[in-house]
Parts: sequence; structure tokens; C-alpha cells
Amino acid sequence: MTSKKTNINGVLLFNKPIGISSNNALQKIKYLFNAKKAGHTGTLDPLATGLLPICFGEATKFSSFLLDGNKEYIATIKLGETTTTYDAEGDITSTTVVNVSPTEIINTVNSFLGKQIQTPPIYSALKLNGKALYEYARNGIVVNIKSREVEFYELEILEFLENNQFKIRVLSSKGTYIRSLAHDIGQVLGCGAHLSGLIRTKTNSFNLNEQLTLDHLQSLNSEELLSKLLPTDVLVRIIPTLEISDMQFNKIKFGNAFLLSSPITEVDEVVRLYHNGIFLGIAHVTGCKVKPERLVCL
Repeated sequence: MTSKKTNINGVLLFNKPIGISSNNALQKIKYLFNAKKAGHTGTLDPLATGLLPICFGEATKFSSFLLDGNKEYIATIKLGETTTTYDAEGDITSTTVVNVSPTEIINTVNSFLGKQIQTPPIYSALKLNGKALYEYARNGIVVNIKSREVEFYELEILEFLENNQFKIRVLSSKGTYIRSLAHDIGQVLGCGAHLSGLIRTKTNSFNLNEQLTLDHLQSLNSEELLSKLLPTDVLVRIIPTLEISDMQFNKIKFGNAFLLSSPITEVDEVVRLYHNGIFLGIAHVTGCKVKPERLVCL
């Protein structure tokens, strides 16, 4: 007989292991915490490891603040081979002798800094006409993949490795495929390339906690597990705060707007709402009017 699921709220900065999908990782964590509701923010491929924030309960309402954030990765790129998936999980489609210098690699990598037009891999979960792109690929159906603008804020080569590999640190905008970056670098160098390893180290201002692995979490009791959760409002901590009165709270808890005695900002703004230091959600402020947008269960 399974135990009753519990209402848990908060954020876990999970360190996803290699070899499992993000959804599989989510289900394992959800089961471990015996949580009623949970979701991950930003898919990591099975090949990739590292930071996979998991939101529980009320925190899922604010997960978009992580999905829309910048990401940092440590990527290992192998030159001389292209694959169907642009990473080491795919079938090799071409092999080429590598005859490029470290300087050429550095210059090529640096040429991707800034805004770029990137084409996602065909083996991806992006939807086209209601179907994931990988479904078309698996059935041998050729489709037109829409390119999109992404931005690389920082690109730093960390080290050159054996077997025509090198490691780089990437800080990029949301929606960026590091697999596509590896493939595109190979195309510019003329020898082909694919992603041979990937670690996500940062999402927005949240850094990877290497200790929060599945093995470590499985060794903890219920109380210890809950101590690993960050409070829900960490997801929106970049937003200004507004502490409200009892009268204003009585309006907010029914989803109603209220008026301030004077404007708190000269422009329209989103704020975090608190009452007696307790996080209530976010609201939109226009002049003196405060209108709730997304609230936790009160």
C-alpha cells in the first residue's frame, strides 16, 4: 500500500546524473520526496549532467522565471566526427582528419560570441505540428526546422584534451542548444564536431550543488530531505518586494486588486507580495493599483 502523497513546496537544485532523461530524474525525485506535485525547469539530455532545478507544489507556478533565465555549461567537444544527434548518443555520419591549430579553434569559438541564428537539432523535443522533432527523425521524415536567435554571453576555452577534444565554458540565453553549438563549430572549422560531454553549472543565479546527487538524497530521511529545499520565493528574488497590510491582504486573498496611497514606482512593474513576512505571490503595479497575477494557495 502506497503512502499518501504530501503537499511540499520549494525548490531542489538537483544534480542530475548521466544516462537518464530529465523526466525520469523528476519522477525519481518526486517519488523520493513523496510529493503530490513537482516539475523540472529546463530539460537536460540523458548525456548531460548537472543542475536540474525541480520545483515542488506552489513553486511550480513560478518555474517560468528559471525557464526564461540564462544558463551556464561546461561542454566537451570532439572534432573530426559528426553524428545524427549532434552528440555522442547519435550514429556517426562522417569522420574527417583533424588538421586545425589551437589558435584556429580559439578564434572559431570566439566568433560565436553575441547574438547568433541557431538551428535546433532534429533529434530534439521541440514541437512541430504537435509532434516532437525526434519523432520525425526516427521515422525518416525530412522537415523544415525553424532557426531562432540565441545569444552567447561568454565563451571560454578551458583546456585542450586528447583525441581531438576540448572543453569550453558557455554562458548563453534560454533556448540555446549546446549540441548545435558544437556541430556549428565543427562546420566552421571544416572537420565536423559533436558534443561529447555536458555539465550544466548554473541557471540564472543558482549554482550547481554537486552534493545533491540522487545517491546522496536517497541516503537521507524525510526531515533531512526537506532541509535541502529552498523556499518558493527564491525563484522571484530579483523582483522588488511589497509588504502589504491586513486590509490589503484581505483583498488579495480573494484575488482582488487594491490601491496604494501613493505610487511606489514611476513605471509599471511586477512585485513580490508579502504579508507579515510570508510570501503571497506576484502582482502587477500600475500607478497606485496593485493587481495580483500569480498567488500561492492562501
